[in-house]
Amino acid sequence: MTRGVFHAWCEEPREPHVLNSLASGRRLALRLLLWQLFAALCVGLVFAVSSGLREAIAAGAGATVVALGTALLSARVFGRVSGAGIALGHFLTGMILKWMVIIGGMIAIMFQYKLPPLAAITGLVVAYAVNLLAFRFKG
Repeated sequence: MTRGVFHAWCEEPREPHVLNSLASGRRLALRLLLWQLFAALCVGLVFAVSSGLREAIAAGAGATVVALGTALLSARVFGRVSGAGIALGHFLTGMILKWMVIIGGMIAIMFQYKLPPLAAITGLVVAYAVNLLAFRFKG
């Protein structure tokens, strides 16, 4: 058993294998962003037909806030090539920015502009449902 461990330490280092390129991640992020904006348009149109203009604006704005957060996260994560530690730092700061934008946007929608909260939350949920579909069908 010890011979196997020692033998593994003495092996020549292998060439690293990359499972996914940065360009592939950028394409996926762009596709997700476009689908989220399309979902914002669709949920706004559904609320415009069924409930009225204020609800349509709230639903579209709720979904658009999620798309804006996704855009900030994507720009932070896929901005440049870096080492693993720095990439993790970019991911964490991107997530913090994303949630600041989403929470701040929802507060502005519901409290500053006094738009209907149920429609805004519905838009938010629809935009997040797009995440499940986008990552399920990567193409």
